[in-house]
Amino acid sequence: MSRLAIYDMDRTVTRNATYTPFLLHAARMRAPWRLALAPAVVGSMAAYGLKAIDRSRLKEINHRLMLGAALSDEELSPVVEAFAERTLRGNIQPGAVRAIAADRAEGRRLVLATASYALYAKSIAERLGFDDVIATRSVRAADGRLIARIDGENCYGPAKKRMIGAWLAEQGLAADGAEVRFYSDHHSDAPVFEWAGEAVAVNPSRQLRALAEARGWRIEDWR
Repeated sequence: MSRLAIYDMDRTVTRNATYTPFLLHAARMRAPWRLALAPAVVGSMAAYGLKAIDRSRLKEINHRLMLGAALSDEELSPVVEAFAERTLRGNIQPGAVRAIAADRAEGRRLVLATASYALYAKSIAERLGFDDVIATRSVRAADGRLIARIDGENCYGPAKKRMIGAWLAEQGLAADGAEVRFYSDHHSDAPVFEWAGEAVAVNPSRQLRALAEARGWRIEDWR
């Protein structure tokens, strides 16, 4: 039987969210003039709040505003590496470091499953010792450049569970034959919590705390 430890990233492994900080970091490094487009970013977030667009479209709009329409790996690499180093220096939960070490010592396969973009989540995961990453992917143009469009689903809510299931199938692992410990801070991950054999609510949101208490899931403070 495969023994897995699956972790959400933002506000679970990290203290704070990474999505908007990454966009601003990328704009500052590559094209500071794009910071003048911040009001448009705020506008897109307002449109999302009003349900005029969904999360996937929100990400695509803000990706284009802050990073541009298309970027090569060579252009992105220094931006991503600098952001990953910055994240490791000041945005990792102390409890996450301990949990990752404990799961590794138990022989579990460490998987990061996050709605954040794979383009930077992978670099953070590598530094923390994760074996695999399931994250929101970006479409590549014919010339190999990443473009401001999501490839498949945004790895959030029910989509995260579907993407974990697809990953298990790709790895030749049976979904019902894996021993899974899952960590997250947010109730949007309820589908994965309900599926996992062992659910751990980390610094939970109010709604997740209520759900965890009702289900008898373990609650931990990693701050």
